[in-house]
Amino acid sequence: MTNSSKKPLIILTGPTAVGKTNLSIKLAKLVNGEIISADSMQVYKGMDIGSAKITTKEMDNIPHHLIDILDPWDEFNVVVFQQKCKEAIAGIYERGHIPILTGGTGFYIQAVLKDVDFTENDDNSEYRHHLEALGQENGAEYLHKMLMEIDPVSAEAIHANNMKRVIRALEFYHFTGKKISEHNEQEAEKDPPYNFCYFVLNDDRDKLYSRIDQRVDIMLKNGLEDEVYHLLEKGCTRDMVSMQGLGYKEMIDYLEGKITLDEAIYIIKRDTRHFAKRQITWFKREKDVIWLNKPEFNYNDEKILHYIQCVLEKLNII
Repeated sequence: MTNSSKKPLIILTGPTAVGKTNLSIKLAKLVNGEIISADSMQVYKGMDIGSAKITTKEMDNIPHHLIDILDPWDEFNVVVFQQKCKEAIAGIYERGHIPILTGGTGFYIQAVLKDVDFTENDDNSEYRHHLEALGQENGAEYLHKMLMEIDPVSAEAIHANNMKRVIRALEFYHFTGKKISEHNEQEAEKDPPYNFCYFVLNDDRDKLYSRIDQRVDIMLKNGLEDEVYHLLEKGCTRDMVSMQGLGYKEMIDYLEGKITLDEAIYIIKRDTRHFAKRQITWFKREKDVIWLNKPEFNYNDEKILHYIQCVLEKLNII
């Protein structure tokens, strides 16, 4: 983590609603950095409210990358993210700035940090079509149970509704005879190509959950229902990866009359809290992580920034 011959990379992550956005802007100003979003939803145009997307005003003239680069119907996965992130990092280095990878998708961060090789996952459309047909006929849970039988670690990490990732994991096992979770674990052991520092912002569980509930209420007040309605009008469907995001699939169920608005709100809040818990579990498994527990800094961003600066100077990153 202290190899100064490698180029610098700062990671600032943490669970949803913990306050990464505001801190990342201050950090970018401190280190002359540019921000790369490690978020699986903010890449999509027109999906602003449900993804809690940073606004132009909030960016405060700090360059941001991988936001609003795709339409909701475009293909997006960890491989696409890794490629676009590498391109963004190269451009930031050319400008003499430091890349700051920020967001809550731990798998995406790992893919970039460890330069995970995904090429072994052979592309065979015939087998994929077979799995897709099974999923359409029997439902997403059927494929997820298949994955649970061969690779319970991956099944635990991948939500049943994320059929594309489930299918990718089943494909990998089918063609290689190896579990994709084991492959990813091996890749994660690789020596990172960066002189990096990996910060995880965290908070007391009760306060985090309260912030999540407040954020969902604000999303509803700001027009989440209208946002989802207009996306459906444009031709988006519930089986698109983009529409599997928290808040979107629940609002689709409400708009289609399957559940009440109160039920939708309850499910969004509950599942977002569960998501935050899974995020924290993921970051606890990562090596070389430096935890920034907000209570220990009396919820003072300036104190957190000063600590970050001291760590970065010690590691010769700035």
